[in-house]
Formats: sequence, C-alpha cells, structure tokens
Amino acid sequence: MLDVLGPDRWLVLTGAGVSTDSGIPDYRGPGSLPRTPMTFQQLISSPEAHRHYWARAHVGWQRMRQAAPNTTHHLLAQADRDGRLVGLITQNIDGLHEQAGHREVVDLHGRIDRVICLDCRRVVPRASVQRRLTALNPGWTDRDVALAPDGDVLMDDTDDFVVAPCEACGGRLKPDVVFFGENVPKPMVEHCYDLVESARGLLVLGSSLHVMSGLRFVRRAARLGRPVVIVNRGSTRGDDLATVKIDAGCAETLTAWFGVPAAIDAL
Repeated sequence: MLDVLGPDRWLVLTGAGVSTDSGIPDYRGPGSLPRTPMTFQQLISSPEAHRHYWARAHVGWQRMRQAAPNTTHHLLAQADRDGRLVGLITQNIDGLHEQAGHREVVDLHGRIDRVICLDCRRVVPRASVQRRLTALNPGWTDRDVALAPDGDVLMDDTDDFVVAPCEACGGRLKPDVVFFGENVPKPMVEHCYDLVESARGLLVLGSSLHVMSGLRFVRRAARLGRPVVIVNRGSTRGDDLATVKIDAGCAETLTAWFGVPAAIDAL
C-alpha cells in the first residue's frame, strides 16, 4: 500500500493498538474488557477521588515504565531517520516512540512520565513523584492487579493510600496528560493541521478514531484530497474516509512493507 502514500512525506497518527505489542492494553481493540476511565471532572471532584486515582496510578506506573518499544515503534523511527515522514502524531502517553529514537513526536494527549500541579502548573518528572509515593505507601505496589490502558490499574480499595502534594505549593498533582473531559491545547491542534497540509498522505496505525482528537486529522486529510491509509484491528470511525483500510495488526503489516527493523534484527 506504499504506492498509495507515495515514497515519502507521510504523516503518521498512532493509537493504543501500536503499544499493545509492548504489553500495554487498549480500550477498544478486539477482546478488550469494558473500562471507564476517570474523567478530569471526577479527578478534581473530591479528595477521595483524587486519592483513588493516584492509588491506582502509582501501581500502574511501576508496570508501564517497564514497557519497551516494539517492532512498530522501531520501524516508524527508521522511516523517520530515512526522511520518509513529515511527522508523527501519537494519541499514546507512554513515550515509546521517543524511546525507539523517533524525533519530533507530537504527544497529542501528553506524557505520563511527567506530572503537573493543577494549582501552580509546575511540571516535574514522574519518577520524583513516584519515589515520594513509595515512601508514603510502602508495599502498595506489591498488589496483584490488572494494568489498564491509561497507565493505572483496576483496584477498588484505596482508602488507605496517602497522596503526595506538590512540593512547591502543596497543590494537587496529576500526570501531564489530557484526561477525558479536557481539551488538547489549541496551538498543538493547529500544528497538527499544518502537518496534515504538508503531508502527501496520512497513515493511521492502531487507532479506532473513537475520539475527535484524532478523527479530526483524518477528516482534514480527506477534505484536502490526501490519501488516508488506516491499519487497525476492527472498525474505526474513519473507515468511510479511508482510501485503504487494512484490518490487521500494526507490527505484522509494517513488517510486511518494510522488513524487520535493524534495531530489532541486531538483538
């Protein structure tokens, strides 16, 4: 399908299906369990809700940080180094594209390895907050619970958890990610639109395009007459706009196109 996109100047949009091969579950892929993520409004609604989120997120981070880039991440990083891409927009918050060596990634929904204070807006590395939470809650991460797609875990009993406040102002902390109920910053959206306009075509990998944050770029590409290739297991909200739709896994599809990436072959 590379002839549809052309030899170079593609824009890539990735979703959760890209990271499932790294052990991070998705929300809507085949076989995914129904899950309801905490919204931003719920997070700030009460100290109890804030504690409940951080109790689960503290355990989830200990597992998510162990995830490593997979074949799809490495293949895209190689395509980037080869000058085939105009950019990569990811809906994922795991940072695995950067770990694979990809340059100039647009983290549409933020990064889970950063933490922001809701009151003074100070941003700090997630690792520093995790160390404080571990000291406040010894043994908490030893629990046998399932990892959820947004970096937390499935856990109900969180009443005994102690939350760490902002060290600068004592305010409320949250991962520096876009929760459901929040908006992607407008300058970032405009930058992504510029990337769509400068690209020869749009390649969507592992996204159901269920949320508008990603679907709007597919719609913009279609309006501009750019070819849209979607690779995803199951249907997406952009299928009717796709020039080509491939119902398959991302790694197997890209490997068929490019071969095994050098970063994997050397292991």
